[in-house]
Amino acid sequence: MRMVDIIAKKRDNKPLTKEEIDFFVEGYTNDEIPDYQISSIMMAIFFNDMNDEERADLTMAMVASGDQIDLSEIDGVKVDKHSTGGVGDTTTLVLAPLVAALDVPVAKMSGRGLGHTGGTIDKLEAVEGFHVEITEKEFIDIVNRDKVAVIGQSGNLTPADKKLYALRDVTATVNSIPLIASSIMSKKIAAGADAIVLDVKVGDGAFMKTTEDATELATAMVSIGNNVGRNTMAIISSMEEPLGRAIGNALEVKEAIETLKGEGPDDLTELSLELGSQMVVLGGKADTLEEARTRLQEVIDDGSALEKFKVFLKNQGGDASMVDDLDKLPQAKYTFEVEAEKSGFVEQIGSEAMGVASSMLGAGRQTKEDVIDLAVGLMLNKKVGDRVETGESLVTIYSNSENIEVVKQKILENYKIGDNETNTGLIRKVITE
Repeated sequence: MRMVDIIAKKRDNKPLTKEEIDFFVEGYTNDEIPDYQISSIMMAIFFNDMNDEERADLTMAMVASGDQIDLSEIDGVKVDKHSTGGVGDTTTLVLAPLVAALDVPVAKMSGRGLGHTGGTIDKLEAVEGFHVEITEKEFIDIVNRDKVAVIGQSGNLTPADKKLYALRDVTATVNSIPLIASSIMSKKIAAGADAIVLDVKVGDGAFMKTTEDATELATAMVSIGNNVGRNTMAIISSMEEPLGRAIGNALEVKEAIETLKGEGPDDLTELSLELGSQMVVLGGKADTLEEARTRLQEVIDDGSALEKFKVFLKNQGGDASMVDDLDKLPQAKYTFEVEAEKSGFVEQIGSEAMGVASSMLGAGRQTKEDVIDLAVGLMLNKKVGDRVETGESLVTIYSNSENIEVVKQKILENYKIGDNETNTGLIRKVITE
């Protein structure tokens, strides 16, 4: 088999066989095929797309390139959830204990953040002592006993994806549905889940800016998952404004705890119940979404979801007493109010800009080596559709520096106040095939 023939075949818009896809993925992973030839095949895929079978074969070739987590020793249907990323996206912190409280095993592999705010692991490390450095055996034992654990991503998980992504980044082939979908799904499948719930974000603070593009990506990922034997579904949710009110690591942990108490923001609560219902049905613990939602609300109301969160923290070295004493979370030295310059309704909040503003305070990383300040961030006091009067606080800034004028200006520039009481609409679509 020759790489040049595979390139020519895809250039001429013909489908590649599993053997041809395995050949170039394995060859590139092992440094046997040069960058320039892989760049050519990536560009050919970018222009000519891939059919469902090719997308599934590409995904599984990347899965096979490295370690695969075997979760077969864990009892029950292991359901994973993946978000395509957004601002203030705290759902994993809520969902993991919430779903586990209904005996659905949540064996989650998570990463650190790069960009606006921290990743799930960074947020959890705002809890003193919490760590993800546990062995695979400990991970499996904890999930079997208490139904929930989070482990850090294996260094050798889907190495083909890491190499291909780095190349796509410098050859203008990142924004390709088959390449994005196979990249995301390869990591989820290698992580060992039986079923996958996808939260595909759309809007200003998301990678996909339109519902049409988000639907195309979600459909591609659901098709891949179902084609390779993983029960998969997707929800398309709005990121036109940040999710919830907190942006920043310790602030988001606090908001997750409030949500588990039934006191969280409406949008974060609604999305958590929507995603959680899907996870409970896929996990075989409810027959319908309505039944699942009712049961999830019950474990919030009776406190067992919050208790499960405490058990989860304690199992991984975290100080669970923090749940009842939120002052034990990292605290910023200063708070500043960003006041509205006119009265009206909040018509728009620049999601991405709020994420950048939080990152400027130290809540996110620009490089992998950056150290995150877990205490800092933003609390949105007004959301889209809210009435605001001149001088009222739009946002509270939590900072360890008094130099916040640039951050304050960025927030004011990206809060649009007008005469219209608008609503962004949280759940756009549900895709099951």
